[in-house]
Amino acid sequence: MSDYLSVSSLTKYLKLKFDRDPYLERVYLTGQVSNFRKRPKHQYFSLKDEKAVIQATMWAGAFKNLGFELEEGMKINVIGRIQLYEPSGAYSIVIEKAEPDGIGALAIQFEQLKKKLTEAGYFDSRHKQALPRFVKKIGVITSPSGAVIRDIITTVSRRFPGVDILLFPTKVQGDGASQEIVENIRLANQRKDLDLLIVGRGGGSIEDLWAFNEENVVEAIFESHLPIISSVGHETDTTLADFVADQRAATPTAAAELATPITKSDVLASLQDRQNRLYQASRQLIIRRQERLDKLMSSVIFRQPERLYDGHLQKLDRLSQRLEQLTRERLTQKKQAEQLVFQRLKSFDLKGQVSYFKEKVRQQERLLLSHMSNHYDNKLARFEKAQDALLSLDTTRIVARGYAIVRQEDTILESVQTLTKGDQISIQLRDGQIDAEVKDVRK
Repeated sequence: MSDYLSVSSLTKYLKLKFDRDPYLERVYLTGQVSNFRKRPKHQYFSLKDEKAVIQATMWAGAFKNLGFELEEGMKINVIGRIQLYEPSGAYSIVIEKAEPDGIGALAIQFEQLKKKLTEAGYFDSRHKQALPRFVKKIGVITSPSGAVIRDIITTVSRRFPGVDILLFPTKVQGDGASQEIVENIRLANQRKDLDLLIVGRGGGSIEDLWAFNEENVVEAIFESHLPIISSVGHETDTTLADFVADQRAATPTAAAELATPITKSDVLASLQDRQNRLYQASRQLIIRRQERLDKLMSSVIFRQPERLYDGHLQKLDRLSQRLEQLTRERLTQKKQAEQLVFQRLKSFDLKGQVSYFKEKVRQQERLLLSHMSNHYDNKLARFEKAQDALLSLDTTRIVARGYAIVRQEDTILESVQTLTKGDQISIQLRDGQIDAEVKDVRK
């Protein structure tokens, strides 16, 4: 039996072999992600090819720094170490670093973030702001030592001298670049004297331009109330800042041209053209008005002005005659009405009516006095009855007739039910009060 090993002994031996084998300390594998379901912290899934499968583990720290989103079926290259888990005897690879196979991690991260922001509506055209036609001051967020600011200054000065340019010196690549870009965009939005912003830098690799693909930069551009022109990299370079900006320019020169869509010479030429058109329009208007004045001056009205009011005089005569006729008719009607009223007054027996109403008043007075006397008698009788009722309730009158009132602690007793032997009571009589103690209670 000494030749037989226990399962745990064999597994422990194999684990030592795995742990001490230098070829298993750092393994480079290519495989397809399988059975992946994102977990809150550590990730557990499989890597497979056409003939085999190996379990994979990625601790939370490594997964957080992955730089792209793992997806089911994605082919990846990983670096890790092989370990054996004693309780189950299964071996797996602990992944320390991973990247997509055949394409850079940044490219995958770019596409995944682009998809996320597109679905969130950051790139919708309805959010784009129109660029102003005339600007007084342009803010530029870029490196102070690059060619971008020089090209913008040269182009703006050539196209529209007098436009001010305010540079926000900004780190445009490397650690902390995205945070500086965000801070300067927000700083520019706090100013009241800027008309628009140009955000940009020169060309470079995807790593060099990556600050303009960071989500915080995209959000800052999206939230800006100032219109923003993005000019990042060369014409073939594309960043997420280009998608979210209100306008995208292939070069800094093109950005300066977009910021000044109309040159100073164009404005001067337009003003000269408008001045000429205004002069010609005014001249034609004066000519037409002069011709109209000449025509009016030669009209018959000005030669014989009395013809203007001939018709009005005739109308005035007709209206005067009409007014006189209506006045006479109205006066006749009033006189007839007056005669009618006078006749009715003459036929009216005024003395008889006065006597009738005097008698009626006397009758009403007698009736009123009778009603008042009856009402007073009724009220007096009710008062005396109420007075007698109140007097019958007067305790002093009850006691005066030989009765007594028994109280216990200021409460009038109505029954022996509430008394017990030894209780203190008071008895009120007609001429005084007796304090007593209950010796016995008989019901």
